[in-house]
Amino acid sequence: MTPSPPQPRDGNRGDLFDPQCPTRRLLDRIGTKWMSMAVKVLAEASPEEVRFAELQRRMPGISQKMLSVTLQAMTRDGLVDRRVEPSVPPRVHYRLTPLGLSLEGPLAMVRAWAEEHMAEVDRANARSRELADDD
Repeated sequence: MTPSPPQPRDGNRGDLFDPQCPTRRLLDRIGTKWMSMAVKVLAEASPEEVRFAELQRRMPGISQKMLSVTLQAMTRDGLVDRRVEPSVPPRVHYRLTPLGLSLEGPLAMVRAWAEEHMAEVDRANARSRELADDD
């Protein structure tokens, strides 16, 4: 007899293994490199705001469109507050919400793991390519 899974504390907890669970969509969003970078930059600035242009400068390789899409998703998910300063052109400022700040710790651990183990993953990929070339 297998033990039953723990019951959710509040009845609102998701189930990653349920194909209909929105947890999967959320993990797709928070698992991107751009989301992780944005959370890191905004967490380092917290509680201060960061302007859009500064975020783009501090996230090498991100396009203006991808940063915009990432920040829109983060705002929709309640991870980021957005403030528009009425000027020409408008100045847009972002800061993490308490929910967004709570994501920094777990993402920092994943980033640290990736940085620590990237060489091992690269070696495994190289071995896999070598084996595929031998076939």
